[in-house]
Amino acid sequence: MRASAELLGRGSVGTTYKAVMDSQLILTVKRLDVGKTGVASGEVFQKHMEIVGRLRHPNLVNLKAFFQAKGERLVIYDYQPNGSLFNLIHAGACAGSRSARAKPLHWTSCLKIAEDVAHVLLGGDFEACVTDYCLAVLTDSSFTEDPDVVAYKAPEVRKSNRRATSKSDVYAFGVLLLELLTGKHPSKHPFLAPTDLQDWVKAMRDDDFSEDNRLEMLTEVASICSATSPEQRPAMWQVLKMIQGIKDSVSMEDIAPTGLS
Repeated sequence: MRASAELLGRGSVGTTYKAVMDSQLILTVKRLDVGKTGVASGEVFQKHMEIVGRLRHPNLVNLKAFFQAKGERLVIYDYQPNGSLFNLIHAGACAGSRSARAKPLHWTSCLKIAEDVAHVLLGGDFEACVTDYCLAVLTDSSFTEDPDVVAYKAPEVRKSNRRATSKSDVYAFGVLLLELLTGKHPSKHPFLAPTDLQDWVKAMRDDDFSEDNRLEMLTEVASICSATSPEQRPAMWQVLKMIQGIKDSVSMEDIAPTGLS
């Protein structure tokens, strides 16, 4: 069976392609960087991928198959037609023009994506679908020094190289939320006090910041999540509750009467 391939992007653990089979079946194929994943032996890689292949969750992109040979490791997933979250946020930068400025997503899109999950691919209905899950454990630890990766790491993890915790996950979520709101990669986020963060986010947008306080509320959630001290960050269930509260306020406005007859 033959297939045509289209480059979708390059990430921290490999290169991703869209593969169209003769049968018109469309798949996502990730060609892992052996220089980074070669730290895991062939046996370890196979056992790990067999375990990953048994994972099932509505927000996990199904692992269809994997392949390894000398100098080659491929991981095959269901194809996600709307691409990666990174490409959605940084569409202007991905177009190849340095002068192109990716317009930040509308706050309602930020709200929906934030409610689902942090590192996502967007499925057919723009529900959040996680891919590349469980691959980091196969990589050489030196790849985590990549600025693109370090930017999401909480200060306590970055300084001590400790394992991630639930509170460091909350920090990464806060960084991602700021990325959604501004269209700026985390490596470009300035270190600001919470009182100044609102002004910076506003400066990065030219649309609806002054028109709706829900955007201001989302910025406040991002600020709380990305607090320097882990003790100051909320638990993830509290974060979700705050986001759902913002979402509920939108729904209530939609059904509220606009005037008296």
